[in-house]
Amino acid sequence: MNLQELKKMAKNGEDSQHQFKRTIDNERSLSSEIVAMSNSEGGWILLGVSDDGELIGVESSDLKRINNVISNTASQHIKGPVTVKLENISIGQNKVVICLRVSEGINKPYFDNEGIIWLKVGADKRKINSKEELRRFFQISDQIHADETPTKATIDAIHMQYFSRFLEGFFGKLVPNEKVKKQLLFENLGLSKNNYLNLAGLLLFGDKPQLYKPSFVVKSIFFPGTTNDMDHYLDKEDHEGYLYEVFQDSIGFIMRCLPKLQTGRSINSPSAPEISRIVFEELLVNALVHRDYFCQSPIRVFVYQNRIEIISPGSLPNHLTVQKIKSGISIIRNPVLCSYMSKGILPYSGLGTGIQRALEKYPYISFLDDKHLNQFKVVVHRKNEIQYTTETLHGTKNDTLKELTSSLICVLREDPTASYEEIAHRLNKGRSTIYRTIVKLREEKKIWRKGSKKNGYWVVCDEKNATKTL
Repeated sequence: MNLQELKKMAKNGEDSQHQFKRTIDNERSLSSEIVAMSNSEGGWILLGVSDDGELIGVESSDLKRINNVISNTASQHIKGPVTVKLENISIGQNKVVICLRVSEGINKPYFDNEGIIWLKVGADKRKINSKEELRRFFQISDQIHADETPTKATIDAIHMQYFSRFLEGFFGKLVPNEKVKKQLLFENLGLSKNNYLNLAGLLLFGDKPQLYKPSFVVKSIFFPGTTNDMDHYLDKEDHEGYLYEVFQDSIGFIMRCLPKLQTGRSINSPSAPEISRIVFEELLVNALVHRDYFCQSPIRVFVYQNRIEIISPGSLPNHLTVQKIKSGISIIRNPVLCSYMSKGILPYSGLGTGIQRALEKYPYISFLDDKHLNQFKVVVHRKNEIQYTTETLHGTKNDTLKELTSSLICVLREDPTASYEEIAHRLNKGRSTIYRTIVKLREEKKIWRKGSKKNGYWVVCDEKNATKTL
C-alpha cells in the first residue's frame, strides 16, 4: 500500500472491513478487533488514523512498543491461529501509520482470551451472546445447517399420503409397512435420525409442521394504500402446512390480489395477470428454500397499491451480495431442502438462476440485503398504481373463487371419493385453500358429503338433489 492508497482508504471512512485507531495501548482492545475481522470477512486496522479519517500517525519512537502489543495480541490473546500482516506507511514528520491486514479466518470461530466470539457489524463489532446467534454463525462457516437440525416430531408426524405420492412418483417405490424399514427409509433419505424428523423432513412432508415450528409460515397482508397500516387492510392470511401447501397458498394470495388486464384491443382478447405468476413463483421458491431457518420468524408478503414485498428472515449468507445473485451466483444455506426441490417438490432449478428468470420476465424488481435487521427484502414495483376499494377486492376475489370452485366441482364430479390432498394435487393448490373452498361450497349447499369422512364420497348438488342437507 502506498500513501495515496492510504489517504483514499481513510477518506472513505470506517466500515465492516476498515477500522481506525489513533494508537493502541493494550492487547484486550486490539484482540477483539482482530477476532471480529477474522470471524467476518477480514479487513484493515489502521493505527494512527482518527475516527474521522485524519492521518495523525504514531511516533517512530513508539513503533517498538506497538509492535510488541501486536505480536503479543496475536500469539497470546486470541484462541485460534490468525493471520495478521503489518505494513508501515510514512506520512512525514517522523510519523507512520501502521496498517494491519487481517485475513478472514479459515477455522472459525475465533475467540479472545476471555472466550468471547466477536463479529463485525458495519463499523462496529458485537459479541455473540445467544444460542441462535451461535447456530447462525456456525451456519455461515458451513459447519451446521438449519434444515439438518433435529425436531421433536417423530416420523409419525409425516403426511403419509403426500409422501407416498412423492416417493412413488420420483423413486418408483412404495412406503414399507414395517416400522423399522420405514424408519430406515427416512434416515436414508436424509429426513430423520433415530426416528425424529429433522427440520427439512418436517417442512417437506410434515402433516402439520406448525405444531412444532409455529413461526415457519408465510404471513400475507393486502393493503389498500402504500403503507403497512395494520388497522386498515383488505385481506390477510397465514399460510400453513407442508412446504408445497405454503407455496401454493402464498402464490394464490398474491395472484388474487392482482387485477387481470386485457392483453389486446379486441373485446374478446384474453386477460392476463398484471404481473406474471412465474415472477412470484421464482421469488417465493427462493424465499422458502434459502431463508435462514435459525431465525424464528415468518416470511412476510405485503401487497401494496404500488408494489409487492417479500421479506425473508436472514440476510444474504457469507460474501453473497445482491449483485452476485442477480448475476446467477448462489450459496446453498439449506442443502437438504435444495436437494428435494430438484426432485420436483417446487419449481426450482437449483442453478442460481431463479432471480435471473424473474428479472427477465419482469425487470422492475429491487433487492435489499439488510444486515442490521437480518432480513432480505424483494420489492416488485407495479408499473401502474391500482386504486383499491373493498368492491375492487371483492370483484377480484370473486373471479378467482369462481374459477377455483368451477374446477373443484369438475374434479368432484369425476372422482367423488377424492380427498383434500388429491384435489389439491390435481388443481395445483394448497390443501388449506381446497379445505376453505369446500367449506364454503358446503355452506352454500352446492356439495354435500354422503357417508363417513373415511369411506364416504362427495355429491355435487343439481336439480335432483338440491334439497339434500349436509
